[in-house]
Amino acid sequence: MQNDIFSMVGKTVVFTGGCGNLGKVMVKALLDYGANVAVPNRSDKFDASYDEYKDAGKLVVIPADLKKTEDTKAAFQKAEEIFGKIDVLVNCAAYGGGAGGKAAEHRVDLIDDASWAETIDGTLGVIFRCTREIIPFFDKYGGGNIVNIGSTSMMGNPGSMYGLIAPDYEIYGDLPGNPPAYGAGKAGVIQFTRTCASQLACRNIRVNSITPGAFPNITPASNMEF
Repeated sequence: MQNDIFSMVGKTVVFTGGCGNLGKVMVKALLDYGANVAVPNRSDKFDASYDEYKDAGKLVVIPADLKKTEDTKAAFQKAEEIFGKIDVLVNCAAYGGGAGGKAAEHRVDLIDDASWAETIDGTLGVIFRCTREIIPFFDKYGGGNIVNIGSTSMMGNPGSMYGLIAPDYEIYGDLPGNPPAYGAGKAGVIQFTRTCASQLACRNIRVNSITPGAFPNITPASNMEF
């Protein structure tokens, strides 16, 4: 067990996006600090190193498609059923063009309406839905905590810290750039966090956003020189 000041013993965290490259590391840290962690995801992508936590009943993956409100609500209900209570929601899930390291069109004049809408929903819409659906649970418990992942950058892929800054296109040259909708959505997450923090404080629900910055995601296709 780590230092008691960071103890999560007895706390339950619902962690969306917990099967992603960044999410897995954060989930592991929470588990090491004693938390119970429920990960709503379309499939279980944790490797064998997480089996000890599953075997101990500390980590569960709940099948869910977070594009759908019904799935989101059902996943939260399942997490409560398994662990008895939800103390924290971490909103790390993202999908659509540019999310999860996927390449997407970055030239503004060539982005179609469907791609723009999908990426905005996959960065901002999913966090809105998860936040809305967790509030009744927190109201029932007398409060809770929400942590939103504002923006990140996966080194080796066109990732993003672009909820806060704009990409320097002179650096990237002909490499696929980060889609503008991803940065716009993540900037929206940061502002949505501010609004929720102000609005929900009277209900003892604390809302914060973090921007972890760049982290490595090295693959065989990575441009190591870059």
